[in-house]
This record gives sequence, structure tokens and C-alpha cells, in this order.
Amino acid sequence: MLSHQPWYHGNITRSTAEDLLSKAGKDGSFLLRDSESIQGAYALCVLRSFLFISLQASEGVPIRFFSVLPDLVETYYKENMGLVTHLQYAVQKEEEPEEEPEPCSLPPQLPPRNITSNECKDGHSDSSRGTDRGTELARPSISDTYIQRLQQIDISNLPEDHQKSIQEYFRSSVCVDAEQAQNGNPTLPHFKKLTQSICKNLNSEIARTLPSLEALQKVLDQPLSPGVGRLRSQLSGDATQSVAFRLEQLTKLIYSIEDKTKNAVFDSVGYDGGHRKSLIPPVTFEVKCDSLGISNKMYLKVDVEGGKVYFKKSKDGPEDKYFVHNKILQLVKSQKMHNRLVLVVETEKEKTQRKDFVFDDTKKREGFCQLLQQMKNKHSGKPEPDMITVFVGTWNMGNANPPPNITPWFQSKGQGKTHDDTASQIPHDIYVIGTQEDPLGEKEWIETVRGALRDITNISYKQIATQTLWSIRIVVLAKPEHENRFSHVFCDSVKTGIANALGNKGAVGVSFMFNRTSFGFVNSHLTSGSEKKLRRNQNYVSILRFLNLGDKKLNPFDITHRFTHLFWLGDLNYRVDLPAQEAENIVMKIKLQQYQDLLARDQLNIEKEEEKVFLDYEEEEITFAPTYRFERDTRERYAYTKAKATGTKYNLPSWCDRVLRKSYPMAHVVCNSYGCTNDIMTSDHSPVFATFDVGVTSQFVSKNDLSKDAEGAIKIMNCVAVLLTKSKTKFFIEYHSSCLEKFVKSPEGENQENTDGSIKVRFSGQVELTPIIADPEYLLDQHILICIKSTDCDESYGEGCVALRSAESSYTEFSIKLAHHGECTGLLTGGIQLPKSDGKQTEKLYDFIKVGDDPGSGKGKSGDNTKINNQSDRGPGSIMSPRTGSSSGHSSKDMTHGNISPKKTSYDHATPSPTTKTSNPISEDGQTPEMFENPLYGSMSASRGSKDHLPPPDAHFAFSKTDLDADRQPPVPTPRIRSFTCSETKPQSSSVTNTMSSGLQPQNITKKPVVPSRSEGGTTGPNRPPVPMKSRPGQPQELQPKPRDYRDSSELPSKLRLQTRSGQPKDGMITIVYSTHSFFVQNTRSGSRNSSVN
Repeated sequence: MLSHQPWYHGNITRSTAEDLLSKAGKDGSFLLRDSESIQGAYALCVLRSFLFISLQASEGVPIRFFSVLPDLVETYYKENMGLVTHLQYAVQKEEEPEEEPEPCSLPPQLPPRNITSNECKDGHSDSSRGTDRGTELARPSISDTYIQRLQQIDISNLPEDHQKSIQEYFRSSVCVDAEQAQNGNPTLPHFKKLTQSICKNLNSEIARTLPSLEALQKVLDQPLSPGVGRLRSQLSGDATQSVAFRLEQLTKLIYSIEDKTKNAVFDSVGYDGGHRKSLIPPVTFEVKCDSLGISNKMYLKVDVEGGKVYFKKSKDGPEDKYFVHNKILQLVKSQKMHNRLVLVVETEKEKTQRKDFVFDDTKKREGFCQLLQQMKNKHSGKPEPDMITVFVGTWNMGNANPPPNITPWFQSKGQGKTHDDTASQIPHDIYVIGTQEDPLGEKEWIETVRGALRDITNISYKQIATQTLWSIRIVVLAKPEHENRFSHVFCDSVKTGIANALGNKGAVGVSFMFNRTSFGFVNSHLTSGSEKKLRRNQNYVSILRFLNLGDKKLNPFDITHRFTHLFWLGDLNYRVDLPAQEAENIVMKIKLQQYQDLLARDQLNIEKEEEKVFLDYEEEEITFAPTYRFERDTRERYAYTKAKATGTKYNLPSWCDRVLRKSYPMAHVVCNSYGCTNDIMTSDHSPVFATFDVGVTSQFVSKNDLSKDAEGAIKIMNCVAVLLTKSKTKFFIEYHSSCLEKFVKSPEGENQENTDGSIKVRFSGQVELTPIIADPEYLLDQHILICIKSTDCDESYGEGCVALRSAESSYTEFSIKLAHHGECTGLLTGGIQLPKSDGKQTEKLYDFIKVGDDPGSGKGKSGDNTKINNQSDRGPGSIMSPRTGSSSGHSSKDMTHGNISPKKTSYDHATPSPTTKTSNPISEDGQTPEMFENPLYGSMSASRGSKDHLPPPDAHFAFSKTDLDADRQPPVPTPRIRSFTCSETKPQSSSVTNTMSSGLQPQNITKKPVVPSRSEGGTTGPNRPPVPMKSRPGQPQELQPKPRDYRDSSELPSKLRLQTRSGQPKDGMITIVYSTHSFFVQNTRSGSRNSSVN
């Protein structure tokens, strides 16, 4: 078998193979791995130093056939067989350390084989029946196993006859059922007899209750539905049906009655509800408004269903003054005061008025904004939505049944960034729930979740998809009105348990299209144990490579690039990396809510910053306590010690349960909540929730004259790639997009020498991509996926994504990070140009809420005088303005994400949409606005612990401007308004600062403290972090240094280049792809093929 061959390394990645050959460092070193591009094929990788020239042949190589791989390897051990150098030294496969078996929740156990009822009654088997069955006989019988479990449970409160029935069944009858199952009768007759005995009273109660429900059904359903008679016969006439089935049918009947009653009531009052839509009750907010410099109290009443906002001077005052939903043009959130909001309303035709309000606290303002957003969506009149809300939840249930009430989880109530009570009744469009160590059956759990959502929203959510791997499960539910908007639903799972064969650890995933927007969700349960960080990293890579979701046409890309929006949730099991002796100090810091000190030692944060896992994923700021490991039935104590035979094991309190996301650049996504519950305590984990506003697209309908076909192409030019590889093969680029009929290949690039184990490839000329719809408005919502491949084996050396919206106004240069299988593999720069647009873009609903400076006194249509910070303009494409030339000095975070989270600059939820055109944010006093502290979360300056003093930038990849762009023809500059996300007064040094996950932050910036609102200025609640100090009136503020514009640097980001090993030769790689159909070798030095075998 191949697994026993020392040179066969299985499904290792190409980059791992290069590292192993580099470590070997000898000419003729080789290994064989699975091909990444061809299913069932293999790649033979050979090392050749540049110091040697071997005899080569590019023509005349005889065709050879090999039935098994060892024959192929044996043949090419000989010299002059067509390879640039013959095989000499097999690189041995590195042995992985044996994994300790960890406690796992196994799937339902099958009965022991060859078991008899007599053996069960005796409680043991004769050990003299042969040594070949020794292992099986050593296992306790099924009867003994369940009797032991029964003895550990207190059943004294059960009826005496029930106790006897249960004990008798597990002593003897279970073995009879097992024997019958082995002989082909899976009905478990004795178990049925037991349940019928226990549920005897329940059966009679069903028979007594059913006629009453049927009478109610008849009143509501005229003429009588023929299904009712069938249902009654199933429930009462057939005594052989199980109690579970009868209860399920009874439950369906009750739901049907509820639906009919709701519809009848809605019809009677003229409410066009369609499906069972939620009725959000009116909500009143107490606010302050300034009139002639005097602060007055007033009340805003939001009627979502009626589509009106009432302005009242007293809570019970008249409701004669109001604005209808279409007269409320925009909401503008203040960055300086997180409880301040401006409403831009239309008073007369083409005349607007700005109304400035101050809420009690930030949560109240966010609740008001969410209600108005819901009102605008409900009454927009658009046939298809362009924004939806998504709930993502993860919970390790600890193999325990959930409590009766789990609604706080779905209402985002508890610790952290939570929803205000005023917004807790707003139903989300999609609910994605991931569980681990889930003891319930699939149907039971889904009905539990649907029942909880029905209690909150009054909606019967539809099941879109579910996938289960042992006790790991993901469920997707959606509003009934969205059911027909889902398509291309796929589910898959990957095992990462011991030897990647057990499903106690692994991942389940679901993907689908919502209209024209692709979504992916992954729920994973990774290896546990504080010391097994590297194994968790391997789990992540395995899931990334082998989880088969999404569009199969995007085969070169893994799941990180297949979806517009990808959410990764689950019990990731990364721990706080501190010694066990620090347990008490950790608990004390948690009580004091000093989370940032602990998050600085969080393994996931550290691994992300070192780009080992979750490359360029975003996570909302954590402001809640660690979710593991609690003492069950309380949330006051952490049970961080566990007695084992080998000694005491420590499980320090940690943030094991997480929700991360990755979206295409400049796609609209905003996190509205991220936290955990306080009152669901059946498990040693707390459930975690996160909610998002997500931009979506639908079938495009052009507003232009259809008689005039739009013409034009997407032009991509002047591309230069720097790849982290020692291979000297030739490369080309593949361009993929849903706006193209098929992918497009570029001509071969020209390789140029580079240092430090990388190669620079220049793709000269211009590639024109012809879209299926050339309307510029359609193209602005599209993305181009880029894959750089080798010509010899068609394997990918890096993938990335460019947003076409970045080139909205003119030719624009981009700089994107390339990644492959979760590793950073290089950098690509180039230019992009779209067909010109003369029409006005359609406004998106998510443009309704903006984030801006404190408003001035000017008036304008739709808030023209508001200075908006468009954070989405920073983007991965890390797009550069034409005025910046070919500068490429972006942080690694800026290079790949246009959907920068608003968490790092303020608490404001509504990130301005990518469609907004912005101006430089200058405040009224002529100074640029500063980055402000978040009074809800505490000081930003301490938000990353030891990260306040950032390390100096890495020298790798610090190319000069001429190094990357010496041969590039500069485009004709076109003026473009640029937006900034930081204040600026003085320029900083030209070095690129290696930023944290929060994006680019200048060093040594003095921030003004914020004056908290009155509700936040007093004592902090038990679950709220400390409030920053108030600023003293009249005290002069220190001037801020001007942070350098991150687009004005010619440096490239660090962390994209491997460290050069001391004394390491410059090596070349030969890659051979072999399958049952073909086998070829690329001469990596000359570019000619030396051998071809069919």
C-alpha cells in the first residue's frame, strides 16, 4: 500500500512539500504527494540545485506505462530517464505524535456482535471461546452498560411501577431486542412494550383531548378538510402507532389550528399578513433635543407595522405630529457621542430638515435605528430585498438536554455587545444554529429551535438545511417569505478526530444562494486541550481543503473564496495560553472584567495575527466573559480543574466558542451583536450569539434603454505577482466571476529573479473580460476571483479577490494578498477599469443609516452636509487612487478586506455602504475628526493589551516603487475624491506599521476621553466594562499627530515572505503530475517538457 512507502506523503499541500524538500537540501531529493488539481492523481516533487546541470531531454522521450507508483519511482531512480535529475534521496514522511484519545460523544452504539440473551442474563461470556474474540468479550455487555448508567441516576421520584419496568427492561429485555435486531427484526418489541406501559396515561389523555381539538378545527376549517378524518384515525384508531408518532401528529394539528386562527383574525381586521409574519409592537423612546440652545425632553414612538414615527412632547401626549417612512430620508449616527442621532426628514417637496436627538444610552439609539431599518425594509415596496439580517449562534451543549427556555439566546440577551430590549422582538431573516455535543435527535432539536423562535417572533420558520456529524450539527431556518429565494443548497461534513477517521471532532457545513448572493456556514468542533494548538491548526486546514460546498465551477478555490459571505462558528477550543498556576488570577481578572489582558494571550488571536489560521477573517470585539469551563447549573463559578487517573487536569477559562466571518471586499456586512447568554446553564459552555446586517443582490433589471445594448469590457492590466515559492515553472492567471460566462486565462507571465525564496512574475499586456451584462451599475456589485496557476501541473499558487466597485470612477490600481489553503502565498498588484456609467445608481436600503461627524447647522437633501466616514472604501482590493501611483504600502489587513468592521473605531453598527460617495471628514472647527473611545466597551487604547506598542515593520517585501513597477506604463491620472478613516494633522514616518486585527492604527496618538451619557456615567452594571474617565471642562486637549495615509506608501506589507534559512541554497522545484492517464515532468529551468508518458 502507498501509506507504507516512505516517499509517499498523502494529501500534504504543495507549500509543505517545498518546505520538506528545502530541509533535505540535496540534489535528487524527492517525495510524492496527492495532486491538488486532479482527483486521483499524484504529484512527484524533486529538488535540484542551480549549481548543477543535469542531462535533459525535451523531445524523444519514450512513452512509459506504470500500473503502480513504486514501479514509476524505481524507474526514475535510473539516470537519463528524462528527468532533469534522477531520483536519489526519498524524503521520509514525518511521523505525527500519537494522539491521546479524548472523551468523545460516540454515535449510537450498535448491539455487540454474536450476543445471546443467555449471555446477557449471565452478565458475562465464556472467555474460553477463543482468543480471536478476546477484545470483544472484554467489552461489557449492553445490559451491564445500561444497568450501570441507571444506577448513576436518581429515579426515586418515579412511580414505582415505572421503576420496575425500566429496571426489568435493561436487565433482560434489552438483550432480547438486540438479538432480534441482529436476526433482522429492528422493531424493538420489548422497548415498545416499555414505552406503552409508561405512556399508558398519556395515550388516554390524547384520546380525551383529540375530539376537542377536532371540534375546534371544524369551526375554523369549513368545509371540513378531508385530512382531519385521516388524522383522527391515525391518532385514535391505530393503537400500534408509537406515542412519539401520535404526539408529533397532535403537535402538527395544534400548529395548524394556530395558523388558521391567526389568518382568520388577520383577515377580519384587514391585515394582509400573508404568512405568519411578526407583529412588532410600537416602541416609545425618551430622547432630548436642542431647541434654541435649550435641551428639551420629548418622546419618539416607532410604529413599524404602520410605517410612522411620532414626535410627542409627553409619553401619553397626542400623536398628531408624525413622519411617514418615505419622508424619513436618512439616519446619521454621531461618532463623537454614541447616543446621538440625526434624522434627515422631508418636510416639503425637495426641502429637508435635520432633527438632532440624544438617547439615554447607546443601546437605545441602536434599538431605534434597527426598528427604523425594519420599518423601511417592510414598506420599501421593492420586490426583492437588498439587505437581510442573519443570526449566527453556536453552543456546545455538553451532552445535556437544553433547558425549557432558550429564547434569550435568539434574542441576543446576556453579556457583551447585545441587543436592546426594544429591538429584541425584531425577527431575523435567517437563523443559523450550530451545536456540538448535541444529545438530541435532529427532528427534536429543530422543533425545539422552531418553537423558541415561534415564541419570540410569532413566525413558523422554514427549515432550509441541516447537517449532522455525530454530535456536531448545523441547522438553517428562514422566514417563510424567503423560502423561494434559496437555491443551490449544499451540505457536507469533514472528520478530524483521531486519524481523521472519527467524527467526534470535525465540521459540518451548509452553503446556498440567496437570490444572487452566495452564503457559506461552517460549524466546527476542533481538538480540545490547551497544549494541542498545532493540532487545532491542522484541523482548520483539513476542513478548509476537504469541506465540499458551493459552486463546483470554482474548483481552484477553497471555501474562503467561494462565497460572498462566509461565517465560521463553533467550539474552536483555542484556550487562554497561561500556566495552570495562573487560574485564580484569571478568574479574578474575569470578575473585574479585565478581558483584554486575557485576550492578549488567547491562542486564536495569536495564531490569527501570525497568519497561521483564519487568514483575514474578521471577528467582532469580544466584550463578554470566557464561555468555558463553567460549573453546570451556575454561571458564578468556573470549574477549571478535573481529577483524572494521571493527575489533575486544568481547563482554564477560555473563549472556546467563537463566530468569525470573511466576505468579499467592499461587500456590505455589519455586526450588530456579539455576546453570550447568562441564564442557559445546563452545559459547561455558554451559548454564543452574533447578528449581522448583510447586503444581498437579486436578478438585475437594467434601467437603460434595452434597444441600446450596453457595450464594454472589464480591463485588467499591468499585473505583477510576487509568489512565495522556489518553483521555477511558468505561471498564468485565471479570472473567475459569476458575471462571466466562463473563466478566462491570461497569457503566460514572465518570471523575474527575486530573493528570499520568492519569485516575481510580470504579466504584460491587457486582459479584457466580457461580462454577460455590461451595465456599469450591475458590474459594481460583482467581484473577480483571481487564481495564479502553474503551467506544468495546473495547481494553484495563490487566490485572491478584487471588487469591481473599487473601479467605479476611473482606472484604479489594486493590491491584493494571495492565499492558498489558508496560507499567505504572495501578493498581486495591477490595474482595473470598467465601462463608464452615465446613469444614477439605485440606492440600497442599507444606505439609510450612515456614520458621520456631529452635524452642523446646514441643510441638504438626504443629509448632504453630513461628513461620512466610508470605512468600506478601504478594501481588499486595497484599491489605490490614481493619484497615489503604484503605491502598495498597505497592511495585510487592508489588503484583503473591504468590509472593515466598525468595531475598532466606534460602537456604531451601521458601516456606511460601499455605494456612498464620500468627502474628506473635516469637522466644523477645521480639524479632522479623531478616533473616539467607546463608552460601552471601555478604552480602545487598552483593547489589545500589550499591542499598544506595535513592533517595527518587517523588512520582508519592502520593495521600492521601481522594483514592482519599473516596466509598468503609468495610467493617465483622473481626479478622484478620496475618503479617510483616521484624522490627520502631521505626517508620520514612511515605514509601514504592522497592524493588529483592528486595521491600521497610528502609533502614539493621544485620544480625547469621552463624556459618557447620563445613563453610563454612574455605576456600571454587573456585565459592563468600566467606563472611561470624563474629560475635564476647560482642560486643553493635546494635539494629535497626523496619521499617515495608508495609501501613500510604496512599501509592501510584511508577513508575506518566508524567513531565509541560514546557509540554504537557492533551490528549484520540479513538479510531476502522474495519474492513470498521463504523466509529465516540467523542466523548471528551461521551461521545456522533458518527459511525457501516457
